[in-house]
Amino acid sequence: MINKIKYSLNQHLLIFVITMFLFTILVTFLSEPYGINLISTSFVKVLGKTLCLCIAAVAMDVVWGYCGILSLGHFAFFGLGGYMIGMWLMYERTELIVLNSINEMQLPLTTSELKEAIGNQIFGVVGGKEIPSIWIFADNVYLQLLLVVLVPGLLAFIFGWLAFRSRVTGVYLSILTQAMTLALSLYLFQNDSGLRGNNGLSGLQNIPHIEGLGQPTISIWFFWLSSIALSLTLFIFKFILSSKFGSVITAIRDNETRLRFFGYNVESYKLFIFVLTAIITGLAGAIYYPQAGIINPAEIAPIASIYLAVWVAIGGRGKLYGAILGASSVSLLSSWFTGGNAPNIDLGFYTIEWVNWWTVFLGLGFVLITIVSKNGLIGFLNNIIIKAK
Repeated sequence: MINKIKYSLNQHLLIFVITMFLFTILVTFLSEPYGINLISTSFVKVLGKTLCLCIAAVAMDVVWGYCGILSLGHFAFFGLGGYMIGMWLMYERTELIVLNSINEMQLPLTTSELKEAIGNQIFGVVGGKEIPSIWIFADNVYLQLLLVVLVPGLLAFIFGWLAFRSRVTGVYLSILTQAMTLALSLYLFQNDSGLRGNNGLSGLQNIPHIEGLGQPTISIWFFWLSSIALSLTLFIFKFILSSKFGSVITAIRDNETRLRFFGYNVESYKLFIFVLTAIITGLAGAIYYPQAGIINPAEIAPIASIYLAVWVAIGGRGKLYGAILGASSVSLLSSWFTGGNAPNIDLGFYTIEWVNWWTVFLGLGFVLITIVSKNGLIGFLNNIIIKAK
């Protein structure tokens, strides 16, 4: 029986990977730089960003749907990953601009003068000119990539260790994760946070040293990276969840007290899942924001983490493919409605402008899906398939 389940999981994963590969090939063929130019560069970026949000949704589904930890702060890790890679992107690009200006004027600068010029370019908007100490590794892409993993992972480890050892569960844990996200967001809004406050980090779409390739080509590269990252994420979590470890974390969700009675160190299992999902969410953010081009504290406000939970619930909690379906559906519909593509509805006495009414529509859709199918969109589709057979 177990072997049949594992075979089914592997079969579904293989189908998904093949489908993703074919979809990626199709988008590439329809794109501007490598195909027949039927899909705009902006839409390719939308698709790439959507895949990154799917990664975050899958991680959220593992920590909530399988482990039973309703974290309303996971988007904070997404934003931290974006900030870590954004620091290198902004520093390196600014350094190249300063060096080009120096070469044109043929003015020699010392290392300290170069640092001051870079600092003035980056932080002049917030009245500063010195590079904060947290940017100490910003000139090294490899160290910043390491921080993409370490910073979200360390924050998740500290928070999780304190919360789980105190046996905080349920709604109280959810409130604490929201408080963590709110505190981080409010701190980043300050100009002296070292990350340019409300201005955030911008120009991230201009990748240093390969800008000459053009945005159409770079967007396809990031789309491929997002597609591969989503497939790898699904493989990692499928492997974990189909193992004995996965059975334990599911049992923790169903009856945590019973697992403790059997001698399992519940806190260690929960901490591992919490940290792992935080790291993967951070990596997703590091791929997302170079495609978005900008990151600011509003991106990691508490409401963003609530949206993440809503996407998982809409798709189907405890169903990895449901998380992907929910996140991709909401993301693409959001881009369509808020991008001004959806036609306004004139009722005579009032005009419904979807740019303003999209969140209301999303809320109503969430309620409707919850009423119709407790397993979300994936459960609804499964019921249709079963009835059709």
